[in-house]
Amino acid sequence: MLEKYADLLVHYCLDLQPGERLYLKSTTLAEPLVREVFRSAVQAGALVETELAFREQERIFIEHARSDAQLAYVSPFYQQAIETFDAYLYIRAPFNLREMQEVNGEKSSLRQNAFREVNKTYFERTATRALKRSLCQFPTLAGAQEAGMSLEAYEQFVFNACKLFDVQPRESWLQVRQEQQKIVDFLNRKEKIRYKGDGIDITFSTKGRTWINSDGQTNMPSGEVYTSPVEDSVNGVIRCSFPAIYMGHEVEDVTLHVRNGRVEQWSARRGQSLLDQVFAMPGARYFGEAAIGTNYSIDRFTKNILFDEKIGGTVHMAIGQSYFQTGGKNQSAVHWDMIAEMRNGGEIYADDEKIYKNGYFLPVF
Repeated sequence: MLEKYADLLVHYCLDLQPGERLYLKSTTLAEPLVREVFRSAVQAGALVETELAFREQERIFIEHARSDAQLAYVSPFYQQAIETFDAYLYIRAPFNLREMQEVNGEKSSLRQNAFREVNKTYFERTATRALKRSLCQFPTLAGAQEAGMSLEAYEQFVFNACKLFDVQPRESWLQVRQEQQKIVDFLNRKEKIRYKGDGIDITFSTKGRTWINSDGQTNMPSGEVYTSPVEDSVNGVIRCSFPAIYMGHEVEDVTLHVRNGRVEQWSARRGQSLLDQVFAMPGARYFGEAAIGTNYSIDRFTKNILFDEKIGGTVHMAIGQSYFQTGGKNQSAVHWDMIAEMRNGGEIYADDEKIYKNGYFLPVF
């Protein structure tokens, strides 16, 4: 199964070619998958560099850093890879998803801001596929526990979401690409979008922006269509009924009130102080993304945004950094996806035409 996974990542997600340089990043827990990706990439003729983090590495650094200069340090090798390499694969394989909860918030913010310029380069290069990137998941006990599943059941969940049980996973993702292309072609002819549902009535303009078909090349798994709304066009209210996870912290029942693109009021049943902290960061009070989840194989909430934002029958909006490939202009060290349920009567309108009801697109394409 890991050989099949590696083959999909190398040949479909990254489409590695001879001589291309791949930066492969994960933790030591993912060594079995890292080995297979390394093998497949080398067989494809790529040049591979690896970075494997150990348990609590980031927490130890932030907790024990004694100066702002340390917190502002960005690895020159990481920066070089983002600026000059051809491909980047990040395999999520967490030891403990709560290890950052007790980290000093001010030091953590300084650390995030240190990556602002390299993150800008990352978004610019990935927007044009000058840097081919993919994000995926290696099942670990921490991920399984967070999802409320056994490790064996979680492995099955992850592999199924990636279509690895299909005879030819690559062909399955090409079919997803074809089906979602109809949706983005339709949406790219529209200018005004409205999400309406339980605690949701929010509109935004997509004039001059591009809807993107997320077909598994930049995230594995995928299954969503997304854009960046015109920054000052977002108006209304959105209640994000799913918990929002940020840096290991969980915020429940977030409601955002938006006027002319700017989040003016925010509330949460739990985690209000974290919202206050994040919205104080530059660019965080504007939206960088609006999206619709289309992967119906992801049928449960697992507290993992890589999967949760793609849940078929949901929408999400992200505060902060825009995607340059959509035409978005907002810049921020934050990109925080917040997910809303649409399977309970939710509707989507495009230029005042109803195109979606109860978690599914209507036959309008």
